Amino acid sequence: MTDSMSRIYAIFQKDMKDLFRNLFVLSVITVPIIYAVFFKDRDSLDISYTIISITFALVTVFIQSALIAEEKEKNTLRGLILSPATTLEILIGKSILTFLMTIGTVIVCIFIIGYQPKNLTIISLALFISAIFYLGLGTLLGLYTKSVTEASVLSFPIMFIFGFPLLIQSLIARASFLKPLEYLPNIQLLHLATIVEEGSSTGNIFSPFMIILAWTVLCWLLVFIAFNKRGALDH
Repeated sequence: MTDSMSRIYAIFQKDMKDLFRNLFVLSVITVPIIYAVFFKDRDSLDISYTIISITFALVTVFIQSALIAEEKEKNTLRGLILSPATTLEILIGKSILTFLMTIGTVIVCIFIIGYQPKNLTIISLALFISAIFYLGLGTLLGLYTKSVTEASVLSFPIMFIFGFPLLIQSLIARASFLKPLEYLPNIQLLHLATIVEEGSSTGNIFSPFMIILAWTVLCWLLVFIAFNKRGALDH
């Protein structure tokens, strides 16, 4: 194992120990699973992607922000920054656990609701990139909060905006000035999935796919800027 991999693995191990001591944070995994069990008899693409969006907004964003915020709360993020680990190694190490928990939760929910995409490759890639976006969003939230409690409170508006695509679409239909919200990554993910299920040309997925990718690149660019500017110094 290279020095870089060793440092990333050490950060991952520490996160595992910290997270499994915090049952409140860990319990959020059960929320989308409960939703999936409750709606498992609804054969609806909209319901499937509402549950997937809840997983991203709640599990990914909340757990990731809590892990980062806890480092700041305990004043240990500064130590990570001053360690031999590079910014990229720290961010990768801090993201692995949340990513694995996200993917695991999404797979469990998809299995429960019986969602079988017509094009597994395209949907898997879209879900993967979406997960990376929400990891960045959670990291960004954690960097701008000073405690797990503060991160929890700020997660609620994110849950509302990114966790309920059908609600956002309903608001857009009622208020035309909200039309730019159609470009939110959760709305675009549902749009992409709809195109796939309708069997439309593969070229039609290019636009929603690229919008999700653009959100992801922009989000992680902001993460690197915020991490280098604020990092452990935001106390």
